[in-house]
Amino acid sequence: MTRQEFDTLEQLDDRAAGHLLSDSTHANANVSLIQIHDQRSAPGGVVRFKSILAQIENRLHRWPRARQRLQRVPLGIDRPYWVDDDMFDLEHHVRHIALPKPGDWRQFCIQTSRLHARALDMDRPLWELYVIEGLDSFLDLPPGSFAVLIKTHLAVLEMSDLAKLTEGLCDPQAKPAAAPPPPSWFADSAPGPLALLQRGMWRSALTPWQLPWVAQRMLPAARILAGGGLAEVQPMTRFNSVVSPYRVFETRRFAIGEFEQIAASVPGATLEDAVIAVCGGALRRYLIEQGELPANATLNAMTWHPGKPEGSSGKRGPASWRPRPLATDVEDPGEALVAVASSATKYREAVPQAIRPALMGGQMPGEVSTHCVIRFIPAPERTQYLCGAHMSYTSAILPVRDGMGLAFAVTRYEGLVNISPTACRELVPDPERFAQCLRDSFQDSLARAQQHGSSRPPALASEARPRGRKK
Repeated sequence: MTRQEFDTLEQLDDRAAGHLLSDSTHANANVSLIQIHDQRSAPGGVVRFKSILAQIENRLHRWPRARQRLQRVPLGIDRPYWVDDDMFDLEHHVRHIALPKPGDWRQFCIQTSRLHARALDMDRPLWELYVIEGLDSFLDLPPGSFAVLIKTHLAVLEMSDLAKLTEGLCDPQAKPAAAPPPPSWFADSAPGPLALLQRGMWRSALTPWQLPWVAQRMLPAARILAGGGLAEVQPMTRFNSVVSPYRVFETRRFAIGEFEQIAASVPGATLEDAVIAVCGGALRRYLIEQGELPANATLNAMTWHPGKPEGSSGKRGPASWRPRPLATDVEDPGEALVAVASSATKYREAVPQAIRPALMGGQMPGEVSTHCVIRFIPAPERTQYLCGAHMSYTSAILPVRDGMGLAFAVTRYEGLVNISPTACRELVPDPERFAQCLRDSFQDSLARAQQHGSSRPPALASEARPRGRKK
């Protein structure tokens, strides 16, 4: 392979390399996109698996990573490269399964959790797609509905790109216009181990001030040890412990209009503030039932913030993570929302935790203690169809790691807000109970907002004392 050909290869960037290094034997950086489709809108009312397989094959060119795998550098002296998989087999990545009878929601959550928790084959392209049938006992779904689970690794794409993944696979019409045939694809030859080793040594010789990529990732840990070790998480909860290899997943759906009503009850509060407050109320309820709610201290969530628009171009600045208090020390849902809304700029931005080494049950010195992740994931703004089948639901199963064993995925689609907690099975052995706490927290907040209305003048968090009967 010539130097010019080598220069066309794409190497993992900091973000992708960090997610790859965060993998362990019991926690990986997998993210799973879930869709549920109603095939009554499809031609003839039926969607065959072979039709879905053909649709995927015809659209693989829209996602170049679909046919690329990782090529590691010997001795780990440099970051891996993306290379074409000359043994690519579509049917290895796309699989057809069914739920056992009776095919209810609980069985679906168990099955998707198991699929999500399995590690991907790192010698193949980092994605799998499952078509899941047998959804026969879902209360709010018509017979014949099916689900699609797309699992990939955060080294491949960012969670903010999940909506683009959906739009690339689906169509905004049930009967789209015929698409042109996909371009021909032939795998380019991958460089051999010796060439990669020489390339890595050559790069190190030309840029000696740049340490090998593994050493770069370990520098934060070295700084912690030099400074006396990890800071303790305060207050410590069950979610700040070591996670097992097993996951649980649940979802509750809410009307966007009702969340907007909750937000409108507090001046300046946004829909995102209302979601954070409801998630905090769920954590409060669940930990009270376990007898583990910390006294006189709030729990905090790490939340993702897209960059703010800059100038007249409309381009956004760099995105970042930021801790937000969950107001779990406040009983009244109105006061909790005031506390959450007033904290939007309380804490400074933090380094994305998935990029630094996963440090068990601890945090870097100077960081605000966080106890879960709340990630707002973009969903398509328009209704989507897969082979004519209406996509009636979309959400995601997020990765969890040591020290952060709970994550909420939040999506907005077709007038609904879907909140989907993912957790370690050992930390949340009763996910259906946790989901009920989420529902109860929402109902409590909605009842409080309906009693209070949205005409209250602005008030500081310390001055806000909503009055009214609690439901």
